[in-house]
Amino acid sequence: MTTPTSEVIITCALTGAGDTVRRSPHVPVTPEQIAASAVEAAAAGAAVVHIHVRDPETGAPSRDPRLYAEVVDRIKQTGTDVVINLTAGMGGDLVIDPERPLTQLPGTDLVSGLERLPHVEDLLPDICTLDCGSLNFGDGSTLYVSTPDMLRAGAKRIQELGVRPELEIFDTGQLWFAKQLLAEGLLDDPTVFQLCMGIPWGAPADPGVLQSMVNMLPEGAQWASFALGRMQMPWVAQSILLGGNVRVGLEDNLYLSRGVKATNAQLVERAVQITELLGATVATPDQARARLGLKPRGVRARS
Repeated sequence: MTTPTSEVIITCALTGAGDTVRRSPHVPVTPEQIAASAVEAAAAGAAVVHIHVRDPETGAPSRDPRLYAEVVDRIKQTGTDVVINLTAGMGGDLVIDPERPLTQLPGTDLVSGLERLPHVEDLLPDICTLDCGSLNFGDGSTLYVSTPDMLRAGAKRIQELGVRPELEIFDTGQLWFAKQLLAEGLLDDPTVFQLCMGIPWGAPADPGVLQSMVNMLPEGAQWASFALGRMQMPWVAQSILLGGNVRVGLEDNLYLSRGVKATNAQLVERAVQITELLGATVATPDQARARLGLKPRGVRARS
C-alpha cells in the first residue's frame, strides 16, 4: 500500500528533443534561453532541472558538449541552487527504411552507450539519465535503441564518475532490466526511477499500469513519473497519491490549459499548487539531494 509523499521533488524538463520549437514560442533553444528557463523554473519551485540542448540556429536536438557546458555555466553563474540533471539519452535514434530495414534514414543518430556520455564526463552533473531499454518510438519506423550491453557499459561508467543515474523507464520490461543492473552491482542505492507514461508505444498513461510499475520498484527506490500532453497535470496528482515525485515541463507538454501555451515556470507553479492542495510540501534542492543520495554540490569522484 502506497502513501502520499510528504515532500515532493518537482523536476522541470525544460526543452527535450522533440519537434516542439515551431509549436510554441516558449520552448527554449539557445543555451542562454535554456539556462534562463531553468532559473525561472527553480524560482517557481522546481528542485531539479532536466536539460537537453538544441542547435542554436535550427532548434534541432544536439549532443554538443559545449552547449551543455554553456547551459550549466550560465545557471551556476546566477547562483541558483538547483539540482542539475543532464540527459544522456541522445544518440539512440534509429530510423529505418521499412522495405530495406538495414538502410538507415535521415533522423538516425545512433552511437554506443559510452559515446552518449562525454558531456557527463566533462561536467559531472548531479544526475544524468539512463534510458533502460529499446522502444518502438511512435508510429512509422523510428526506434530508440538501448541494448543490454549498451546499458551495462553506460551504467558502469556513470557509477565510476560518481553521478547518480535517473533510470528512465518506458515499459515494464525496462524496469525488470533496471533491477537486473542493480542485482549486478552496476547501480548504487538509492536507485532513482523516472516512470515515463503515455509515450507511443511504451507504457500507457493508465493509473493501473502506473500502480503496477510502482509495485515492481526495488525496496528503497526514489521515483517520479510523468505523462504527456493534457495528462501532465493529472499525473502530478496521480504520482503524489502513489507516493512519488513529479515531473512537468515543456519537454512533455506545451499547454497550461486548452489553447493557452505555457512557460516552464508556469507549469512548475501549477505543479506546486496541486502538490500543496494535496497536503504535501514542495522539496527544496537540499531536501532533494538528501532524498536522492546525491553528493554535496561540487563534489564528484572522477576516475
